[in-house]
Amino acid sequence: MKKRFLVLLSLVAAIALVLTGCSSNSSSETKTKGTLTIGLEGTYAPYSYRENGKLTGFEVDFAKALAKKMDLKAKFVPTKWDSLIAGLNSKTFDVVINNVGETKDRQKHYIFAEPYVQSKSVLITKEDDTSIKSVDDLKGVKVAEGTGTDNYNKAKKFDANIVPSSDFATTMSMIKQGRVKATINSREAFLTWQKDNKNSGLKYQVIPTDKIPNTKIAPIFNKDSTGLRDKVNKAEQELKKDGTLKRLSIKYFGEDISK
Repeated sequence: MKKRFLVLLSLVAAIALVLTGCSSNSSSETKTKGTLTIGLEGTYAPYSYRENGKLTGFEVDFAKALAKKMDLKAKFVPTKWDSLIAGLNSKTFDVVINNVGETKDRQKHYIFAEPYVQSKSVLITKEDDTSIKSVDDLKGVKVAEGTGTDNYNKAKKFDANIVPSSDFATTMSMIKQGRVKATINSREAFLTWQKDNKNSGLKYQVIPTDKIPNTKIAPIFNKDSTGLRDKVNKAEQELKKDGTLKRLSIKYFGEDISK
């Protein structure tokens, strides 16, 4: 009888260990328990940038709203672009929310949640520049783009002579100074920048979708983070349903860019 009792006790202990392990796996979906650690640059208005030293922007507010829906605290880790997505592999953060486009190449190495932005590409030049009428005129022309970004790849597709740029404001300065003639970037970023730079002497034209399709901007994760991705998807759906995503779009862009 005593032997049976000991065997039964051992089985109960084993089951308890399994259950503890399951609980541990569930709580380890995020880098830090109770916190969603988010990687972003913080230098790309209106998505994420600093105003009076404080991190703000569309993606900052969006990430905070996501975390709140998931009963988590949002923690931001500003990181340079070159190290940003790689930080998912080293688990420096749980997710990157940084105007990252969903591409076939990235899909091979990472997983994405549902897109929260449908971004339109534009060609930005000086107002008096009549030499560049479309992206087909970019062959051999100096354009400023961030190394490794989607815009870099888009400009490369049209055989542009790419000059590296660290951020959007620098890119605009490079065009104004004549160091480059153009850039391919997002319409949303240019419109926001133009609010604080009236009479900038720059103009933009929307690039037709048969040349460059709209870019799906979505949260990106390490391939192991399927559970967390699913929870983010659920939170995103709630933010769309309750109007939060639309409200944030209008606040920073003047229209709903999530459609």
